[in-house]
Amino acid sequence: MSRYRRYNDICVGKEDGGSHGDVVLGCHDAEIAQLSKITSSPHERLSKVVPCKARLPVSPVKMLAGRECNYSGRGRFSLADSCHILSRYLPINGPSDIDKMNSCAYVSQFSADGSLFVAGFQESHIRIYNVDHGWKVQKDIRARSLRWTITDTSLSPDCRLLAYSSISPVVHIVDVGSATKESHANITEIHEGLEFSSNTDDYEDYSFGIFSVKFSTDGQDLVAASSDESIYVYDLEAKRVSLQIKAHKSDVNAVCFADETGHIIYSGSDDHLCKFILVWDRRCFDTREKPAGVLMGHLEGITFIDTRGDGRYFISNGKDQAIKLWDIRKMSSNVEYTSFRRYAEWDYRWMSYPGHVRNMRHRDDLSVATYKGHTVLRTLIRCHFSPANSTAQKYLYTGSADSCVYIYDLVSGDQVAKLDFHEDTVRDCHWHPFYPMMVTSSWDGAIARWEFPGSGYSPTPVRQSRRRR
Repeated sequence: MSRYRRYNDICVGKEDGGSHGDVVLGCHDAEIAQLSKITSSPHERLSKVVPCKARLPVSPVKMLAGRECNYSGRGRFSLADSCHILSRYLPINGPSDIDKMNSCAYVSQFSADGSLFVAGFQESHIRIYNVDHGWKVQKDIRARSLRWTITDTSLSPDCRLLAYSSISPVVHIVDVGSATKESHANITEIHEGLEFSSNTDDYEDYSFGIFSVKFSTDGQDLVAASSDESIYVYDLEAKRVSLQIKAHKSDVNAVCFADETGHIIYSGSDDHLCKFILVWDRRCFDTREKPAGVLMGHLEGITFIDTRGDGRYFISNGKDQAIKLWDIRKMSSNVEYTSFRRYAEWDYRWMSYPGHVRNMRHRDDLSVATYKGHTVLRTLIRCHFSPANSTAQKYLYTGSADSCVYIYDLVSGDQVAKLDFHEDTVRDCHWHPFYPMMVTSSWDGAIARWEFPGSGYSPTPVRQSRRRR
């Protein structure tokens, strides 16, 4: 059987007569479309400042005039009014260089209040920048027990602690608020190690690695995704692993809490089967260690998961070159789901994605939307929702192996912007939680800042020839 036919059977489901079709881009879920409209539409009186038919979007001048005349009766803008204005100002102007290192940049992350920015690099470097003070380096961290690269970082909700992980069974904690600027592990400052494995062999080779780590919203727990097919929850107060779940059948690449309660966990993996996402309810583990449900849809491994924060919707980036939007209320209760063989001849680390399967759809696809245009190759590229406070999360954005950043409209699925500056793969990018500003990190070692047009900022970056791959 040819490779095309074998992979086509996985997508189509000819073994049991399953139906299929090409992927339909954009969101056709009425509820998320209505939710997006409500959270980013202005008050109806503000949209009728002059006597004419209301048209969206409403100009900022009309919005300001309506506010000054108190047409809404509130005397101020609501969050939806603010998002209606700010969501039109995309961070597409620039960029300017924040920093440039001689090693690949892997991680970008703003703090929850936007005052700090964390960048993680391959050669054991993590830098924390003070955004409110001209992007000065507040802390320069030299990581401990680094293997290959910094795989992930996570700031605690109060911005006091930073957790960082590597291809190692130990996650380290750094005190962000200390006076020490040059933080060299166990030389100038103690980096507390949290052990996620008791197997001594895991410390001597590359058999155990942690690819994703996240603080809970109360700062009491860390959840981690590991290469031993497991999810770990670490209790920071008790200083021990409180929960280990044998979650998948291959590397677990992505994990996160669903909302601020911390009860629900999403995980995505590199299973040798067709890919699915597991939804875990921590409240049920006393009676059974099985997922609450599964979500099938990706044709290849999952590289990242980002939650909308409402306990219902989240997105995932996949090696099938697609972002998918999920509603956990549509998940399957068939936790023993058995899928089919994957396209074993293809490896995303050094091969292009086969063109003849790019638009195929999983026969049991439970996602509510699919977004395509970017490229997921070479590394675990990340995707995110745009901020709730400035855009009402009406956009999705992702890095890409073609050195660009792509921004998609949540409802229509249209590509609304493409940021092209870097010379190599953009693994991560992060939108400021309140301002129309985005920071991108690339394997060319550059950390770049993008802002919206008209901000008074007009850099003229020097473009170099792209690095030969």
